[in-house]
Amino acid sequence: MFGDFFNIIKNFFEDNLVARMILDGWLTLMIISVLVLSALKIRKALNLIIIGLIIIGFYLVSEWLDLSVAKPIYTIAVGCYITIAVVILAPELRKIMEVQPKSSDQQKALVVSSTQATIEAVTEAVFNMASLKVGALITFEQHYSLQQYAERAISLNADVSRELLEQIFIKDSPLHDGGVIIRGNKIVCAAAYYTLTQVDLDKTIGSRHRAGIGVSEITDSLTIIVSEETGDVHVANSGFMKSMNNKNELIEYLSTYLGKTIA
Repeated sequence: MFGDFFNIIKNFFEDNLVARMILDGWLTLMIISVLVLSALKIRKALNLIIIGLIIIGFYLVSEWLDLSVAKPIYTIAVGCYITIAVVILAPELRKIMEVQPKSSDQQKALVVSSTQATIEAVTEAVFNMASLKVGALITFEQHYSLQQYAERAISLNADVSRELLEQIFIKDSPLHDGGVIIRGNKIVCAAAYYTLTQVDLDKTIGSRHRAGIGVSEITDSLTIIVSEETGDVHVANSGFMKSMNNKNELIEYLSTYLGKTIA
């Protein structure tokens, strides 16, 4: 049934020169429009996949009907699209290649859980800084190693304490830019910088929040963000950001999500 239907369509365009020329011109115009749109606006991987499917679909139609103008253009367009997609997605590919899960031996050797005392100390520091509108970025490492970020930051290897966290993020501190990475009950480093998320967010959301979301997209880390402008507290986890309204809510959230071990 479908074979007969497609044969009727193909025979129609082979016998009707005007219809063939219209389709040829329309497909040519479509590929030009799609490529221009891709160059100007397309950034997300899902959108790139959709554009790629459209280009390949139109290429198959032009090949099937042997369209004299559209066929060679779409042949070139497929190659160009692959190149453009690789260039646009290069930062995302680099982020994926950078992040390495801990091996089974590392998971057994390293305790990633944080004690209740650590959770409470971090929470106390966070809301003290929030009340003073001191910006902060605090990331808890879990099963995916953040060592690649720690290696480019300022090493501390200090016990977690409210006082130390507040001193790190005070505005005159040389360490206040970037993030703190906590592994278990130790502050591994300060002034760590993450790749910002590529998700379209409200323009009022600053780089500190974008960094927290960005690192949560490619690792299982959990990041607390304190806004310097508003004093609001958020937690970034799995690419999403959730507002924390009080200390008890943050303690409960951290206690729920931290310290999950892999058997």
